[in-house]
Amino acid sequence: MIEELTASAQRHLPKALEWLQRMVEINSFTTNSEGVESLGRLTAACFAPLGFTAELVSARHLEHGPHLFLRRRDAEKKAAPVVLVTHLDTVFPPEEEKLNHFHWQEEGSRIYGPGTVDNKGGTVLIWLMLRTLRDVLPELFEQTHWLIAANSAEEVIGSDFAERTTERCAEGARCVLVFEGGPVDKAGYHIVTSRKGRLEYRISCEGRAAHAGSNHAVGINAVVELARVLPYVHALNDPDDGLTVNVAHVQGGTVLNRVPHLAQAELEMRAFDPVVLETAGMALEAMAGKTDAGATITVERIGTTAAWPGGVETQRLLEAWQQAGAQMQIPVLSMARGGLSDANYLCHLAPTLDAMGPAGGNAHCSERSADGSKLPEYVEPGSFVPKAVMNILALMGLQG
Repeated sequence: MIEELTASAQRHLPKALEWLQRMVEINSFTTNSEGVESLGRLTAACFAPLGFTAELVSARHLEHGPHLFLRRRDAEKKAAPVVLVTHLDTVFPPEEEKLNHFHWQEEGSRIYGPGTVDNKGGTVLIWLMLRTLRDVLPELFEQTHWLIAANSAEEVIGSDFAERTTERCAEGARCVLVFEGGPVDKAGYHIVTSRKGRLEYRISCEGRAAHAGSNHAVGINAVVELARVLPYVHALNDPDDGLTVNVAHVQGGTVLNRVPHLAQAELEMRAFDPVVLETAGMALEAMAGKTDAGATITVERIGTTAAWPGGVETQRLLEAWQQAGAQMQIPVLSMARGGLSDANYLCHLAPTLDAMGPAGGNAHCSERSADGSKLPEYVEPGSFVPKAVMNILALMGLQG
């Protein structure tokens, strides 16, 4: 069976990479709504020969393009769906693509370009998996209720897409598979089984304005008073509990001859354990009040993303992939990740796994080369076929 699946997937790989190139050539930065919608329509065309019909659903935020849902025509007659999750948007605006020469480029064992791994590569791996499945195991393909759900704004993370997806899963789901990039190293294939939750906060400090030259002593410097608080905020970091606190943005003051009356800081905190995260949030909120100098500190929670803690059902689902890997003589390892994904918002539907997509790197171009230029995002085309085969073997195991 492995040989037959591999041969079929290898046969369809060139077409899969053609689709990927067409997708990469469309700029789909999150707020480029026209580009996102154009990519959604191309994605619908990609899956149409497999019998999928498209539903474009407006995002809650008008600056975002529509979400895309794909399902086969007789899906409503079948059991709860296997939800295959991807996203349409990338982190690169058109001007950044142009400035850094981010474009489709095949070089050695890599293909470079925006979205090659995050997450257009994930979309194409879904196509390759289903195309191979229809060839080799048509009965399993036809009898499974597939729901392909593509978020138009995953890079800004929010509940809108998850709510639209949940509406289309009235009976819940059999499992949720998120096709973010799947790391591969010498130890084996890594599948994400949990992600941290996040709390976002704004700390405001209100002081008293005064003329910096003639009336300096009357003022209460909000910038200075906020600066006294921030070391206590940073001290909430607790590596032993997996808690990170990142003060990301600070601003305050206006002109140089005025004692600043207002300053603000924005931060996030993350942890796998919801209790740890909430306890840290309460500790931060307790810092609100008057400072010794008379300034007023307020603490406002401006965002919440629940943790995806994994658990027993997730582990049982992972075992199907570990058994598939064993058949292929590939170790499959569980991985916890600090970053957020749609898994945080969809794990309530059914047991969930993440990192089901191909291998690659530099998804957000956090790396830089020696001369200071950015290293482009890339995908490893050699990872598509084995990951598609592994996914199919695992899904066969779930059927059993």
